[in-house]
Amino acid sequence: MLIEEVKEATATEEEHNVKSQKPSPSSSAHKDASDGFETASDGELGPTDSDDESQHHLHLQEEPQNLSEADQQKSLEQANEVKLQGNGLFGNGQYEEALSQYELALQFAPDMPSSVELRSICHSNRAICFSKLGKYEDAVKECTKAVELNPSYLKALIRRAEAHEKLEHFEEAITDMKKILELDPSNDQARKAIRRLEPLAEAKREKMKEEMIGKLKDMGNSLLGRFGMSVDNFKAVKDPNTGSYSISFQR
Repeated sequence: MLIEEVKEATATEEEHNVKSQKPSPSSSAHKDASDGFETASDGELGPTDSDDESQHHLHLQEEPQNLSEADQQKSLEQANEVKLQGNGLFGNGQYEEALSQYELALQFAPDMPSSVELRSICHSNRAICFSKLGKYEDAVKECTKAVELNPSYLKALIRRAEAHEKLEHFEEAITDMKKILELDPSNDQARKAIRRLEPLAEAKREKMKEEMIGKLKDMGNSLLGRFGMSVDNFKAVKDPNTGSYSISFQR
């Protein structure tokens, strides 16, 4: 994990439950998309209720024209109810079942501004389920969908960074952590995570470089072998004055 494990709470109804009525932009923008259960990241890298309003602005989409206001409200209520069922399943460790409920909630949720928060939460919740199941590639994809809906969703960024680290995508994890610092400059845990991840990223780059050199050497030996030679017969000598290299042949 990107940070030390802490005791994970069971699923309960979220602090900021998505209301069935259409919220005003000001009422939905100041609360982070809470998903109803904690992860190892909560309370360390995650946002607080006192975060600046601009950190939690949701990208709204145009209202659909094919649903009446009453139908939209009913669909949102159904989606929220199914999501809460998913939270309960998650709390019981039934991650596959929870995944299905969050997917069903996404199907119920109408494509309208008042459902953006709910949909971003469902994608983020699906991500943590996939992480619990060891499916980190899928976790990354779900977090990305959540962030696309709400670019300031810190919890989704944290979960994506954690999944990237599990996949040894250290550069991508660092990118997410830097984004968290942009949104929350006082987040010391994100800063510490970057310092820890940078040596891992550098080591991976060096490893990839060595692997590439090895492949090139094998390819060279394959060609030179036809003439009874190998790349070991050639030595690169660096000129200390110019910094350029000269190649010498040795038997």
